[in-house]
Amino acid sequence: MADKPSPSAVGRGSRAPGAAGPAPRAPDATAGRGPRAAARAKPPRAAQLPYLFVLAVTIGALAWIWQGGIQHAKEGTLALAGAMFIGALARLVLPKPRAGMLASRRRLVDVVCLAALAVGLLVAGLVLPIPS
Repeated sequence: MADKPSPSAVGRGSRAPGAAGPAPRAPDATAGRGPRAAARAKPPRAAQLPYLFVLAVTIGALAWIWQGGIQHAKEGTLALAGAMFIGALARLVLPKPRAGMLASRRRLVDVVCLAALAVGLLVAGLVLPIPS
């Protein structure tokens, strides 16, 4: 009787002492369904478009600030705020598979973080004095 596992251990995925072989694996979600199911499991390439748009606007705003110096700091900061607002809005309305890399955490956390960054940049852009 010492060789049998206890009744509480049976059915919980534990193995009997001395059992050989690899642990059982969970079945793959697309196993046995063919190549179409595997292709559907991958997010489409177009899912990265919202992220790429926000990235392009951000890079453009940073280049605008860098090229123009202090004279263009206000406009560049406002453009950065706009990019973050666009990112927050895209993350809010798009489902997770379509949001691409904008979806890094839960939707609420992503939207709040992007919106807070956008508000901070907007305030900074509006407070900056116009150089003369």
